[in-house]
Amino acid sequence: MLPVSIYLDHAATTPMNPAAIEAMSTALSIIGNPSSLHADGRAVRKYVEDARDTLAAHIGCAPSEIIFTGSGTEANNIAIKGIYWQRNQGPSRPIIITSAIEHQAVLEPAQWLERHESAQHITIPVTTDGVISLDALRLLVAEHGDAIALISVMHSNNETGVIQPIADVVEIAGDIPVHSDAIQSWSKRDFSFKELGLFAASLSGHKVGGPIGIGILVLRRGIDIPALIHGGGQEREIRSGTVNAPSIVALATAISASTYSPHDVAALRHSFERAIHQVLPEAVINGADVDRLPGISSVTIPGALNETLLLLLDGEKISCSTGAACTAGVHRPSHVLEAMGLDDDAVMSTLRFSFGATSTQEDVDAVVAALPSVVTRARSAR
Repeated sequence: MLPVSIYLDHAATTPMNPAAIEAMSTALSIIGNPSSLHADGRAVRKYVEDARDTLAAHIGCAPSEIIFTGSGTEANNIAIKGIYWQRNQGPSRPIIITSAIEHQAVLEPAQWLERHESAQHITIPVTTDGVISLDALRLLVAEHGDAIALISVMHSNNETGVIQPIADVVEIAGDIPVHSDAIQSWSKRDFSFKELGLFAASLSGHKVGGPIGIGILVLRRGIDIPALIHGGGQEREIRSGTVNAPSIVALATAISASTYSPHDVAALRHSFERAIHQVLPEAVINGADVDRLPGISSVTIPGALNETLLLLLDGEKISCSTGAACTAGVHRPSHVLEAMGLDDDAVMSTLRFSFGATSTQEDVDAVVAALPSVVTRARSAR
């Protein structure tokens, strides 16, 4: 039996929805490769396509625009590299523009193309609140125009929860393809691929109560991009490999059966932040003055190293994080907070608390009660 903990790291991964667990368990017992032509294969293919239809309705896209991947990271890689290669099949368009606060799963593919394919990676600065500078983007588009292969700006930031003005980005871009990493936003915020006018978007199953190991690349219909993975030609010949039918069915079930309430989760976050200011008046909530996701709170606690705070909170059976979980095990300063202008001490004194469908007011109360003692011990350890 695992110890009971207070889990406030939903931005890293969410508990799997019980209905999704049941659906996945049932799907695992069904034999058949969805690419096979016999009756068993066709039956599994129907489950996959029904799930694709369900997911498309929740994403605001056509079913044919969904490409299943093994993760959100894979979806980002396929999008960044594939669009770059597709756009450079004719005239040279070497420039990739991203925001300075993108997840590493966007930044590193862009940097890889810069190192290996002569791309030029330019980042858009952000304000102290963590919102991209649209004026800087306008200037880049005006200066470089046809030399830009693509623009990638996340829908919301995974460390601060700050919402980015994607519709404005698409408008400024004009004919330049725009990709958005919407992994944190999906199901927690209104999101419609069609209404935003995006060229491509990346989503992930385990951020929305689905299983780990399933992601989605949404790619505008009629667009062919070079594949990263070659083989059987599945998923529009862009992502070959036998599709993960049980996880796809579980993800569609998780989205349909979601109990996530943005209003309720936001109320918990507000309660938490009010209480933090009462017990730690010197604490700073990053991005507090702009639109944020309901469940993410980035808190700077001056004078206390975040790594020490994390370990002490873990000793109290409280789970939170210092930033993106994908960089776990490598304790390095947050490039997101640095881009927002925080100094080194502030960056290394910041924790991320993230709430989800299973979070409660009792969780908030317990964390706030533990924090003053934890902070005192962390400060004395410096």
